[in-house]
Amino acid sequence: MEAVRSLNGWLRKPPVWPFYILAAVPFGWYVWLAATNGLGPDPVKTLEHGLGKLGLQFLVASLCVTPLLRITRINLMRFRRMLGLACFAYVALHFAVYLFLDLQLDWGALAKDLTKRPYIIAGTSAFLLLVPLAVTSNGWSVRRLGGAAWAKLHRLVYPAAVLAALHYIWLVKAWPLEPMVYGVGIAILLASRGLRNIRNPQRVARAS
Repeated sequence: MEAVRSLNGWLRKPPVWPFYILAAVPFGWYVWLAATNGLGPDPVKTLEHGLGKLGLQFLVASLCVTPLLRITRINLMRFRRMLGLACFAYVALHFAVYLFLDLQLDWGALAKDLTKRPYIIAGTSAFLLLVPLAVTSNGWSVRRLGGAAWAKLHRLVYPAAVLAALHYIWLVKAWPLEPMVYGVGIAILLASRGLRNIRNPQRVARAS
């Protein structure tokens, strides 16, 4: 426990803003690859998939913060907002590449995708669920909405995570290891939260 206390003490010291810069480094790398023709034979797909995967990784990381605190007492709560906003930024960039570079603003093609491709429906739904979370990820929104209402709104991250995992799994149209790892990981995190709520129904009632 002494090691955990020391680690938590160290984690309280640095400002959060440098971590936003670190979170943007992968995007800078993709920009560099695009500028130097390093994205391979299908650069749009490479960029689109890479940004989407980064968004999913940051989403999973943000979901791990609370279980990590509960199980190990390692406190990363002050970084959770950064992880969530980084997730949204990469998901928004992923969607922008799909809309502007892949579809080239062909609204008919978008409508067709939204009616005939389940992975597009799941991905778009996940993105739309994340929008209000990103918009309200600030102290003003917490004060304006009230803590309980704000917390209730931010539970949308859980269906968004499920939809994001389905988007990835359905996209590859197979059962490769990587999408399944994300899907199983998200399922475990959600099951952990569900079991905690079952064991502590008073906590759920207070938050409602």
